[in-house]
Amino acid sequence: MSIGIVPAVRDGDAVALSYAQEQLCFLQKLEPGLTAYNLPRVFRLEGALDADALERAFHAVIARHAILRTSFFEQDGVPMQRVHACAPFSLERLDLTALPADARKQALAEAVRRTAAHVFDLGTAPALVARLVRLGDDRHVLAVCLHHVVSDAWSNPILAGDLAQAYRLALRAGGAVALPPLPVQYADYAVWQRASVQGGALAGQLDHWNRHLGPEVPALDLPTDRTRAAQKTFAGTALGFELPPALALAVQKFCRAEKCTPFVALLAAWQVLLSRHSGQGDFAIGVPNAGRHREEVSELLGFFVTTQVFRARLSPRQSLRAVCRQVRSDALAALDNADLPFEVLLASRKERRDPARSPLFQVMFGVQMSGEAVGLDLEGVRAEMEEFDDAGAKFDLSLDFYIGAQGVRGRLEYNTDLFEARTAQRLVDSYLRVLQALASDADCLLANLVLTGGEERARLMRWSENLPHRGDAEPVHRLIARQARRAPDAVAVVFGDSAWSYAQLDARANRLAHRLIGLGVRPDTPVGIALERGFEMVVGLLAILKAGGAYVPIDPEYPRDRIAYMLEDSGVALLLTQSQVRATLPEREGVRTIELDLLDLEAGPDTDPVVDLHGEHLAYVIYTSGSTGRPKGAANRHRSLYNRLAWMQDAYALGEADTVLQKTPFSFDVSVWEFFWPLMQGARLVVARPGDHREPAKLVDLIRRHGVTTLHFVPSMLQAFLAHDGVQACASLRRIVCSGEALPAEVQARVFERLPGAQLYNLYGPTEAAIDVTHWRCRADGRNHVAIGRPIAGTKTYVLDDGLNLAAAGMPGELYLGGIGLARGYLGRSALSSERFVADPFGDAGERLYRTGDLVRWRDDGELEYLGRIDHQVKIRGLRIELGEIEAQLLAQPGVREAVVIAQPATGGARLVAYVSPAPSQVLETAPLKQRLQQVLPEYMVPGAIVVLETLPLNANGKVDRKALPLPEAPGAATRVAPAREIERAICAIWSEVLGQDGFGIHDNFFDIGGHSLLLVQVQSQIQSRLGFAVPLVDLFRHSTVASQAQRLSPAHSEEPAMQLARDGARRQREAMLRRRRAAGGMH
Repeated sequence: MSIGIVPAVRDGDAVALSYAQEQLCFLQKLEPGLTAYNLPRVFRLEGALDADALERAFHAVIARHAILRTSFFEQDGVPMQRVHACAPFSLERLDLTALPADARKQALAEAVRRTAAHVFDLGTAPALVARLVRLGDDRHVLAVCLHHVVSDAWSNPILAGDLAQAYRLALRAGGAVALPPLPVQYADYAVWQRASVQGGALAGQLDHWNRHLGPEVPALDLPTDRTRAAQKTFAGTALGFELPPALALAVQKFCRAEKCTPFVALLAAWQVLLSRHSGQGDFAIGVPNAGRHREEVSELLGFFVTTQVFRARLSPRQSLRAVCRQVRSDALAALDNADLPFEVLLASRKERRDPARSPLFQVMFGVQMSGEAVGLDLEGVRAEMEEFDDAGAKFDLSLDFYIGAQGVRGRLEYNTDLFEARTAQRLVDSYLRVLQALASDADCLLANLVLTGGEERARLMRWSENLPHRGDAEPVHRLIARQARRAPDAVAVVFGDSAWSYAQLDARANRLAHRLIGLGVRPDTPVGIALERGFEMVVGLLAILKAGGAYVPIDPEYPRDRIAYMLEDSGVALLLTQSQVRATLPEREGVRTIELDLLDLEAGPDTDPVVDLHGEHLAYVIYTSGSTGRPKGAANRHRSLYNRLAWMQDAYALGEADTVLQKTPFSFDVSVWEFFWPLMQGARLVVARPGDHREPAKLVDLIRRHGVTTLHFVPSMLQAFLAHDGVQACASLRRIVCSGEALPAEVQARVFERLPGAQLYNLYGPTEAAIDVTHWRCRADGRNHVAIGRPIAGTKTYVLDDGLNLAAAGMPGELYLGGIGLARGYLGRSALSSERFVADPFGDAGERLYRTGDLVRWRDDGELEYLGRIDHQVKIRGLRIELGEIEAQLLAQPGVREAVVIAQPATGGARLVAYVSPAPSQVLETAPLKQRLQQVLPEYMVPGAIVVLETLPLNANGKVDRKALPLPEAPGAATRVAPAREIERAICAIWSEVLGQDGFGIHDNFFDIGGHSLLLVQVQSQIQSRLGFAVPLVDLFRHSTVASQAQRLSPAHSEEPAMQLARDGARRQREAMLRRRRAAGGMH
């Protein structure tokens, strides 16, 4: 970079833009009318102002700075700029002196707003607008706005200084005035910059930044208050604040001790806060750099600023001091590599572009070492710059500091389409706590960092604990027996065309219970039950409880190997089944089998068995997916079950006139309340036939035929149910309970629309805590996330960080559960129980918490919001799946060396996709592999697709890089699909010309084969000029393959343009590439 910047551009020349300008023009094209890149300034002026002199001063500034006489246009899809000898400008004047005070204030605000929100036509110079508002004698307001393409923050003092100098000259001269000419202009800088990059002078810096960032930068996935739109938005505002003087001094003292600048400490604190707020330890932050390292540009207006990308890599075991030292090291390296334009770095990388997010980073951070407002020293006038909210946000969040003699001022700019004002305030409060910790206890580990104050902790504890509960803990089967005595002839259970009364059900359950006791069943005895849904299932479950045993449900549809494991692991010596099921079950020595359909339950004692049973005894053991490849049995107690069902009755008031549909497979814990809650209250229980729970049409028929008032759905099944034509005829429905998966707001809205007479409830809870632990009554509250609510009675729900500290409201953390609902543990798995059921740091000695592995956060209204899984456990169609269990089964198959399973979003819910690599000298066939999995895994755990890769992609830490796994449908390089239609061939020819390469297929992503946003502009231009269709740039972003672009265009096209393209494509390609090379090289 030894070659200096020299005058190279004359008025009238068309030259390429600087890299920063080019990116900005792209954004402007992507969203016409965008004002987020306006740079407004407002000055309140007091004194004898000469408005004519001020206007002449503006003309002088425009004459001195060629960038203000520059227009912008496209040439063959390439953005260009042209400097003009002059540019028309007038200072708009508005006299408000005749208005009353209130009207004057309102008119002033509107004038300022219009100035700041001015939509610039960049094709016409100058990209500058100014309004002078007269408020009274010697009182004015001057509002000035420039587009970022011609200015930046470091240009502000230059503009103010030149305007003041020109005003002084204009006061003394009656006509036009001139400022001293500049040796070079911004266009000269743009030409020099491109020559430097294209000549390889910055290759070393490019290499540094790509090494620093690594092959892929994870997006910073901050929890938002509103759903992120498919296309990035720029609506925003800002929150100003000041560092308390004592904190500012403490930070300065820390910086002196650490031999670092305030920038380092302030950025380190920002990284820590973002990590805590997002739950991520790896992300990137953009940091603006003035870009004015050369003396030649020190007096120029223009867009010189560039962005450097700092990658944060934090871990809970790091100290605050360690984070600060890493930032210092990164900052020093950044200073040595500060000339590389951000846009060059971005173009060099093959990051998959997301139209909803800024590329590489989504959050900014900046420090300016002059806290004083940029003044306007107009002779004879006192000018004071006004704080002004320019109502825009370029990124999700931008934190800026202004450090000066008067202290340290901060400004948090945030996107209002994503965040609410209270979230911004909470971020600022938490940031100040991080900064305080850094200054006072820098050796504190991130895991131990507490971001909640005393009042906040008290509020979180109030939200977290709902400890009153029913202390009597009466076993549910006794309550059902009491109901049978109260109304013996009332209908209890309906299955098919038959019905049993409460007396019949109770008597048969008692007779079976006596038989079970005779066979050795005692309190806590596990009893297996493998039945198809029907009367026998209800009798069997109730009888096991009456005998004092704990029922262990075993789905007959499970693979034989899984059933055999469950029988062995649970230690059951007695198994209740049916004759048609028994033939499918594995034989196990020592297990006695009773076929209920062959058993005479009309004979024998029908009195209630007398069993010494209390709340700590087990009621049921339900097996859930396990990470080791084997399921684990969660052992739940009677007191937990009673508390859960008593709360449900208090909350939802089921009555004798109600009918509950039992359709959930009894191997999942939702079935527990479906069976027992209605029978406790004297309601009717309608039992769906086997398989009917999967068919919306049959569910609609059951609901209408039996007048069902209450039923449960997992959200994915509810979505399918709502799509059925007959749903609106289900007028009897009063309660729909959802759980098992996150409930989408769209499904909630659909329920309100199609079933207006039903109330929707969203519940949450793991099998390890007696079905459900939180509840939320759904309502149309305008939010895009459906809450999981607050804890039910007798329950504690703590949101904790890695150090088991309470996470502040709005910040994600792992959900820990406590209270009466906790399971005793995992049956026969004491080590695993100790790992998942940990000591309660907020409770009395001996109290426990269950680690759910779920990521949640508190909303400001005290409701919990579910964010996802911390580990790789997922739910498919409401069924919890440990991906590690599937991976373990894959690894157990012959020829499989590596395996990873992911849950891939798909229409109607997620689906499982497995990726495997073969052992040496082995060939894997996916069909036999899938068949073997079907023999050892339930149907819902068998991956829908299996992809064979030579090796699994790894990240820098040596772990499988799940984000780098290809989609199953995506063709590999060896199976690229050639264009078949004329429109596809036409688009391929355009891509080939723009990218300078061939060999891609119609399903290859533009950004994966060397494309970037600025090249996409050229694609757009070529599609318009050669195919005759003005497709919005955002559509090309969303449809980034040839196939999808062809599909987008084909309804509006004939094939003729493509045929013409084929005839003269070679000539066009040579000419256009030659033009592009000339434009990119400017004058060199």
